[in-house]
Amino acid sequence: MKLRVLSLALVLAGCVHHSPLLDPSAAYWQSHAPPVYYARVETTKGRFTLEIRRDWAPIGADHFYLLARAGFYDDSRFTRVVPRFIAQFGIPRDSVLANRWSHRAIADDPVRQSNVRGTIAYAMTGPNARTTELYINLVDDTRLDAQGFAPIGRVIDGMNVVDALYGGYGENAGGGVRAGKQGPLLAGGNAYVDREYPRLDHLIRITIENTASPR
Repeated sequence: MKLRVLSLALVLAGCVHHSPLLDPSAAYWQSHAPPVYYARVETTKGRFTLEIRRDWAPIGADHFYLLARAGFYDDSRFTRVVPRFIAQFGIPRDSVLANRWSHRAIADDPVRQSNVRGTIAYAMTGPNARTTELYINLVDDTRLDAQGFAPIGRVIDGMNVVDALYGGYGENAGGGVRAGKQGPLLAGGNAYVDREYPRLDHLIRITIENTASPR
């Protein structure tokens, strides 16, 4: 029995060691997403589906595709939910991932679609500063278009789930990337977030599929 447990631990350790999430320079990160793909997002409030389109924002669509497929967003939290504004996620579950990814920015995409209700785009501090955090517009936030926030897709099913995400903490649970108050969340991961903001909803997992048809 002990030998079996030890063998399982070694297998799991090997999987973690070879995860592309721990090596941002791996060849994995050079691949591209399909022209259109679907992200099934399971949360503690239910499931919603995102349709992501490369023709809207190819750089951002590729980045989200690769991060989500590698499990970056699994077991994370919706840390910034502001009613009648946005629902934001993308701070990883632990400081190991945060250290590797929070400063690895991608180039901007042109804004080809408007930030209307249900669209999803990257949070950022300024030009060419998108990393891993994204937000879903809970209302029409078209004023964000002129600021360079380029939607990469939209919610096509389950917007009621997004609307139901807990927003009682508002900006107090870390705020946005431009507020400069996310240090404790990045350093402490889920342990810190769950202790300080226990009512935040969880992003359980994201499953990437190439068809819009539900399973």
